[in-house]
Amino acid sequence: MPPTLPARFSRPTLLIVGCGDIGLRVAKLLAGRWRLFGLTSSLERVPLLREAGVQPLIGNLDEPASLMRVACLADAVLHLAPPAPTGATDTRTEHLLRALAKGGRVRRIVYGSTSGVYGDCSGARFDETRAVAPATDRARRRVDAEQRLRVYGRNVGAQVTLLRIPGIYASGREGGDPRERLARGTPVLAAADDVYTNHIHADDLARACVAALWRGPAQRVIHVCDDTELKMADYFDLAADLCRLPRPERISRAEAATRLSPMQMSFMGESRRLDNTRLKTELRLHLRYPTVREGLTA
Repeated sequence: MPPTLPARFSRPTLLIVGCGDIGLRVAKLLAGRWRLFGLTSSLERVPLLREAGVQPLIGNLDEPASLMRVACLADAVLHLAPPAPTGATDTRTEHLLRALAKGGRVRRIVYGSTSGVYGDCSGARFDETRAVAPATDRARRRVDAEQRLRVYGRNVGAQVTLLRIPGIYASGREGGDPRERLARGTPVLAAADDVYTNHIHADDLARACVAALWRGPAQRVIHVCDDTELKMADYFDLAADLCRLPRPERISRAEAATRLSPMQMSFMGESRRLDNTRLKTELRLHLRYPTVREGLTA
């Protein structure tokens, strides 16, 4: 009878690329079941990763030569790193895939994309079969990354699952806690100009990433969103009421253009409602926070 390998050698190995808030939540869920590595370009984050049970790898997606160590490292990759801030192509994903191709070990990739790839859908409700129509370079970079990942998966026989993610929220999450915006007094659009937005609690997103690592169908797109169907201003009104804060001021789109940044206006210019049937049936994920009311209350 062959000797039994120690547990550390029998566990699958995961490389988390972009190990921020969601990556750390995933690490917490997988602790003890996977060997975890995290690619980071920040020496300051090394202690935080180690504390979470993630072995840090120093590398920079903008510097291909720094990625040599990732080639033969992992069985699976969770790619959560954003593209570079300029251009219409995602050179960071290109550099990562070139490095992975040199090893040929990776057999599963889960990529955190964005629902922004659809552009403005005039409030329509739709599933993953809808064609992408990116309206900004930010969204075009994501479409480019998705296409590169699909081609890579087909070429090397790796299962690639693309998660299209809307607004991520959670108490204390930087940029994702509605109380921050409410405290700043940022206005929202009047009802006549308002847009539908989609949401997912950070904990449910982390659970979706784990489910995709185990069960994600090959070359498949999945919407990772909850069941909420609220317009943006209604969402912030609800958050204000639950947090016992004043509701935000409502203003016209024309006035908003003079008071808000171009980035804020871009989010207010796209309206859509995502169908999450695949999330529930194919990933078999039972949402812990099925609507923002449960998530904000928690």
